[in-house]
Amino acid sequence: MKLYFHFAVVGFANTYLIGPPKGGDVILIDPGIMDTELLKLIEGNHYYIRSILITHKHESHVKGVRTLKKIYDADIYSFSPYILDFPSIPLKDGDVFSCASGIKVEVLEVPGHSPDSLVYHIGGMIFTGDVLAAGRVGGTKNSYSRAILLRAISDKLFPLPDSTLVLPGHGPPSTLKAEKMYNPDLQLLRK
Repeated sequence: MKLYFHFAVVGFANTYLIGPPKGGDVILIDPGIMDTELLKLIEGNHYYIRSILITHKHESHVKGVRTLKKIYDADIYSFSPYILDFPSIPLKDGDVFSCASGIKVEVLEVPGHSPDSLVYHIGGMIFTGDVLAAGRVGGTKNSYSRAILLRAISDKLFPLPDSTLVLPGHGPPSTLKAEKMYNPDLQLLRK
């Protein structure tokens, strides 16, 4: 399995591509935009987008879906039954499934930033959308939502190995160990 990272200046969002080392069917996570650089990455490696995983429905994570669906006959996976009027395979906490190239995906519901926030656990990596990033947790609308988010991070993400790679929707990667130790938003959970 090979992981590619694509940063889109529009929306300052990260998109991730996972698949076999040498061409074939791949997963695309959070296509906030479909630009020429992303298309070059896909086509230049002889990949075909077979599965699109959405962490939540904010525009910076889904805007590229419309263009992708014109090019690829990809299945969309998300919390919701529809993404931008395209049918989606609805997911819930604890779901485990295999998609493009047989890659196993575990679904973790981590609400708080948005009610539809999902984290995808693939191998030793978690794709966190806006739930958790290096040095911060996702923004929330009020203290109640923040409490829900912090509880969900503690209950769903903290049990994973400390070596788990955190791949957020915005910003650089991290590890769970680094976030537990240094993320100021998570300090209350350590006590």
